[in-house]
Amino acid sequence: MSFPYGKLNPAILESIVFQYLGARRSDVVLGPSRGEDAAVLKVGDELIVASCDPISGSVRKVGWLAVNVSANDVATRGVKPRWFFSCILLPKNSRAEVLEEICKQMDLAAKRLEIAIVGGHSEVSPGLSHPIVIGFCAGKVEGTYVHSGGAKPRGKIILTKGAGIEGTGILATDKEELIAEFLGKDVAERGKKYLERVSVVTEAMKAFNFGGVQAMHDPTEGGVIGGLCELADAANLGFKVNEEKIPIGEETAAICELFKIDPLRLISSGSLLI
Repeated sequence: MSFPYGKLNPAILESIVFQYLGARRSDVVLGPSRGEDAAVLKVGDELIVASCDPISGSVRKVGWLAVNVSANDVATRGVKPRWFFSCILLPKNSRAEVLEEICKQMDLAAKRLEIAIVGGHSEVSPGLSHPIVIGFCAGKVEGTYVHSGGAKPRGKIILTKGAGIEGTGILATDKEELIAEFLGKDVAERGKKYLERVSVVTEAMKAFNFGGVQAMHDPTEGGVIGGLCELADAANLGFKVNEEKIPIGEETAAICELFKIDPLRLISSGSLLI
């Protein structure tokens, strides 16, 4: 069996990945499960939320996204991210300027979110065409938390910002010249700014602190549609949404039309399902 690019489907996770999870430990409060964004671990009297994510689809903003995307997963628990580790994989013959740009991006993203970069690893790896960064982020539970499986029947679904935030920003950044040629420089410039909106930490914490939140989920690969399916899968529920009410930005719609992509399936970090 060979796999296509992207996330492994839930059936593969169940039949292979989840069959090999090491030792069973009582301090694992919430471990790997379909649709869940982050683990919950008991350390002494404290609960720690932790998650990791690779950034493999972006070329020019890989450092920025590594911090934000992994921090988003922690925030979906209603927990403020605090600590970040990075694993930086560089192609052969990479220049120092490339590494420095990645580190600058991670530094800026972490400072904006008040996250400390506390460790990691970096190397030049064979078989790569562009840098890949795997981010690991963690935070401490203050009181309580939510998780994807907490959604209840008849709950209302809220989507922040709109569909395809991250994907719009990545395409506008990495395919800037092509988009400028066919859609105009203004569309390319506005699309690039979508990456400034890729964090959901602020809205996740506001929603959680406001109260009444049963579950939150960060739709990444698979877009809003994939995120809805993962959220429902985690809670063992179905869902009903009005597709025409899902917000799609002008730049997202134009760029998706150019590349023949369904905006509802475009990678959507920056959108938050509540």
